[in-house]
Amino acid sequence: MLCYDGKLSFFCFVAAVLIAVLPEALLRLELNVPRVYFDNIWLTHFFQYGFLNTFLLLAFRGFSYQVAIRAAFLGYAFGVGIVVSLVAPLSWKAFGFYIVVLTTFHYTEFLSVAWINPSTLSTDCFILNHSVAYGIAACSSWIEFIIERQYFPVMKEPSSTSYFGLILCISGELLRKLAMFTAKHNFNHVVQSEKRDDHELVTHGVYKLCRHPSYVGWFYWSIGTQLILQNPFCLVIYTVASWTFFYDRILIEEITLLNFFGQDYVEYQKKIGTGLPFISGYKLDL
Repeated sequence: MLCYDGKLSFFCFVAAVLIAVLPEALLRLELNVPRVYFDNIWLTHFFQYGFLNTFLLLAFRGFSYQVAIRAAFLGYAFGVGIVVSLVAPLSWKAFGFYIVVLTTFHYTEFLSVAWINPSTLSTDCFILNHSVAYGIAACSSWIEFIIERQYFPVMKEPSSTSYFGLILCISGELLRKLAMFTAKHNFNHVVQSEKRDDHELVTHGVYKLCRHPSYVGWFYWSIGTQLILQNPFCLVIYTVASWTFFYDRILIEEITLLNFFGQDYVEYQKKIGTGLPFISGYKLDL
């Protein structure tokens, strides 16, 4: 069952989505709303988001507030992404798809942990503060998109490349979440240094396909985001950076798993690959 903070995050996420799409919905429905409400859409969103944050500040405290404010931020961005993908000029639509994909990933990371392993739940599960490198990579992709759109707007219009990227993101996201729900309490965003009493070696479900399905999903998801944006430079950089990150991460994790499970993990390694290209993981020389 979903814990309290998981339910709170879901309520805040959905409420923020509805508030974000409200101006466009009212405009499409042609209701009798003062025209000034639509004169400056950015100002409208500023006041709406400000009101939402004020309400959350008054309604919640402590950890619950930290959860609510992050879920609401992601939900509001998700709603804006939907609006952009539906009504923005063609050269901006792909960016709307990207926002939806990005916010979905970050929010469902938290929601999944809230469901499968609430004892480890923290605001870090949103992965909004994953690392400085992650933040720089995201900002770089936005800058490339904006610059290329400015000079080559046709280049950013939705195409088979961006739709393939969207499919890759959805597939990667599904694989990662399947891995999390298969591993259940064994999943953790941080590589564990000590074996818990309930820590088990998971080899069923999607773990029959590859040893690190959550990393495989995230790897292809990251590449898919740059295909959606049709960012040629960041596509190369993301591919190399993601491969390097997971190469190092898998080495560290497999050393830990070999210490935890010994021969059982050695046998698992013999049968199943990592799932990532040119990454074999850490192997014992026997």
